[in-house]
Amino acid sequence: MVFPSRLYAILDRELTLARGLAPLDVVDAWLDAGVRVIQLRAKETASGEFLRLADEVARRSKAMGALFIVNDRADIAVMADAAGVHLGQDDLRPEDARRVVGARVIGLSTHNDVQLTRALDAPVDYVAIGPVFETQSKARPDPVVGLEGVSMAASRARPRACPVVAIGGITLPRAADVLAAGASAIAVISDLLSGDITARARAWLEATNS
Repeated sequence: MVFPSRLYAILDRELTLARGLAPLDVVDAWLDAGVRVIQLRAKETASGEFLRLADEVARRSKAMGALFIVNDRADIAVMADAAGVHLGQDDLRPEDARRVVGARVIGLSTHNDVQLTRALDAPVDYVAIGPVFETQSKARPDPVVGLEGVSMAASRARPRACPVVAIGGITLPRAADVLAAGASAIAVISDLLSGDITARARAWLEATNS
């Protein structure tokens, strides 16, 4: 697959609310700025509220031609008619998620060489690697993989034409180095919520040449 943008924006509902921001206002600002890949993450949200939010993000994303991915929940991805689902190591196996989402996109997080090897043998459309740098977005982050980890993942994924999304602690000044290491896209969470949301998204789009 080919991402419509090299910026992969992750909307974490709980983090967004903690910053005093309305999730759908952030989505609108991102889409207005030109963001064309959005993942919705709502790990502490009840299923009904998650689905209602996913329905709205899906509707707005489709209107702007953006790729919308649901984190963890293959069932909500299907019900909201999202483009796909992103899985963690403790979620459904890609093989099982494929039974739920059909031909929709499946992404899988990896944090080391063993997980990457398994991912590249699984029915996934892209893999994520990270954390690239130290991150505050997870309570118990995995060990940092660095730019070397991104380069390794890109090299391993290239024969399969599998895109690699780099995630974890990536800031604007580091974006060029991460892309040069071979990342197909950069996933950003908290840094996209800084200051003027629209302006910040545009700065990231410029940094990633999206």
